[in-house]
Amino acid sequence: MRKESDTIGALDVPADALYGIHSVRASRNFPDQTRFHPEWYQSVGLVKLACYRTVLAYKQAAARDYAGTVLPGNLPSDEVLEAMCSSAVSVSQGEFYGHFIVPAMQGGAGTSANMNMNEIIANASIMALGGRPGDYGMVDPFLHANVFQSTNDVIPTALKLAAIRLLQELEASINRLRSVVEGLEGQGRSVMRIAYTEMQRALPSSYGLLFGAYNEALSRDWWRVSRCYERLKLVNLGGGAAGTGLAIPRFYIMEVVGQLQKLTGLPLTRSENLADTTQNLDSLVEVHGMLKALAVNLEKISSDIRLLSSDLSLPPELSIPAVQAGSSIMPGKVNPVIAEYVIGLCHKVYSNDALVSGLSGQGSLDLNPYLPAIGHAFLESIKLLNGACKSMAEHLFPMLCLHKGTSLENLLMSPTLTTALLPYIGYQDAARMAAYMRDNGVSVLEANEAMDMLPQEKIKKVLLPENLLKLGYSLKDLE
Repeated sequence: MRKESDTIGALDVPADALYGIHSVRASRNFPDQTRFHPEWYQSVGLVKLACYRTVLAYKQAAARDYAGTVLPGNLPSDEVLEAMCSSAVSVSQGEFYGHFIVPAMQGGAGTSANMNMNEIIANASIMALGGRPGDYGMVDPFLHANVFQSTNDVIPTALKLAAIRLLQELEASINRLRSVVEGLEGQGRSVMRIAYTEMQRALPSSYGLLFGAYNEALSRDWWRVSRCYERLKLVNLGGGAAGTGLAIPRFYIMEVVGQLQKLTGLPLTRSENLADTTQNLDSLVEVHGMLKALAVNLEKISSDIRLLSSDLSLPPELSIPAVQAGSSIMPGKVNPVIAEYVIGLCHKVYSNDALVSGLSGQGSLDLNPYLPAIGHAFLESIKLLNGACKSMAEHLFPMLCLHKGTSLENLLMSPTLTTALLPYIGYQDAARMAAYMRDNGVSVLEANEAMDMLPQEKIKKVLLPENLLKLGYSLKDLE
């Protein structure tokens, strides 16, 4: 063990730990087992790297343009800055994650996460320079690893960076799912089905129209997610604790986001109003609302597939793939596990939306102290929805089976099919035919033959899929 001290007192820390006393105190104060998102962790590493590179550039510019001027403060030496750059790169690649002991749920607006990161970078750099962890005379978590930074600009900037990268994955996943559904739309274009309104049989339709509606909804989701970057690209890095830039070189404020742009290739932009971006999180609320819209569509689609493939009415027109055993006691049982997974997941996203909205509104004056909880829920929702889209695209839609014969037979036996005959025989006769079908359990063709409403050739023509599905009718159709 090694002993570390802060303004509160002293604590023992494992000798080889890259974390320090501040991380230990936080892990004791916040006994939550939920891990901080690794994507957020890695993004903090990238933000720190941008900060250190900007400080190096600041020192070089000062030496060039203000030779002989003594720079204020105890700036890290170039050697220390280079070591911290190397450590930050390692963090951005996921290294040292086991030393990040601060949980996802924490108080303090993210100060604990920032200090855990500062201690990891400081100690990793100390070791690279030949020292032992805890030798903060070489690299200090405050003076060096946190140079010109605040928790309040580093942690939210890293959150937005992590979110944008995850949203890029989600956008691609939505597009893959949409492509699979589009294939089913083409496959089901001539497969007739009964449309249902209020869970009751309604009008003739097709699986092409059903999957086409899903495709349209997913296309809107793709478009909405592709617009999310615009809402998240403004960052407050360089603004310090309250967006005022107090005690931070103007050179650093103007350059640090540009460094982050170069590192990530993302169109991140320094906010014109750093105080606003520091204290207000409505952009996260707006983007999460778009995620909630995607969840609503995924739930609706999954619920439909679950209904259409159920055994409540046999035989079903649509069968789901057998992706795993459905029961530990009933052999051969197949359950709609993918649809159930997605539906449950979507409700978690709804819960997260309430958390993101509620805690964003709890921001107080110049900062929102609940950023860690908000950010965790925000990233969780993106990852959950990405998983839902992947599972549906890989394990549900490609193996759906449409039973064309069953679908057509069910349609011809449905009394609601008489709606197609309204322009030819009127409402009263159509109602009598529907009642006859229902009472005698016969098809529309058999009912027409018995009641002699229309010539059989005429009714067969009316009931052709292309005539049932065309938009409305013309007077020529009545000739």
